[in-house]
Amino acid sequence: MLTMPNVLTLCRIATVPLIVCLLRFTGPVASGAAAAVFLVASITDFLDGYIARSYGSGTNLGKFLDPLADKLIVMATLVMLTGMPRSPHVPAWMVVVLVSRELVITGLRGIAAVEGRIIAADELGKYKMALQCIAIQGLLINYTYFHIEFFAAGMFMLWIAMVVSVWSAVDYIVKARDVFSARPHPAVAKCAAAG
Repeated sequence: MLTMPNVLTLCRIATVPLIVCLLRFTGPVASGAAAAVFLVASITDFLDGYIARSYGSGTNLGKFLDPLADKLIVMATLVMLTGMPRSPHVPAWMVVVLVSRELVITGLRGIAAVEGRIIAADELGKYKMALQCIAIQGLLINYTYFHIEFFAAGMFMLWIAMVVSVWSAVDYIVKARDVFSARPHPAVAKCAAAG
């Protein structure tokens, strides 16, 4: 179970509390440190997938942990950026839209899995994740360097990421709409009756 991709994914999950702690502070040093940690986490996201595909070391645990790690780090960072005392900050409503999208798609995948269907990540979902990471990197850096306003650039990318996120959610729902009309699996029906 502790293959190299899974170890990298676990390390990525371990960066979440570190980023949360760093974002409790304002100023260029804390922002730069948080951006550096997020960048390292983003690189491990690429590496674990590359290693798993190249060496056939993917596991079911990895299939569970990898998307979980992505959601944890992105959502935790966006929530912290929303609540930071510095100005400007990320609008809370945008984070609500992005978090809601993740909850809806995770729920859809859960229903499909019970019915024996796997809803794999599609190209739009991958673009969404890449755009979110680029946006968050700019938002974390926050300050102006080399005549680049990183917060403004990050917000521009976050708007694009949000549009792609909603688009991909609609695409997932349309492709899996038959899941909603299927009769529930007996185990699910039994749990629902008991709950």
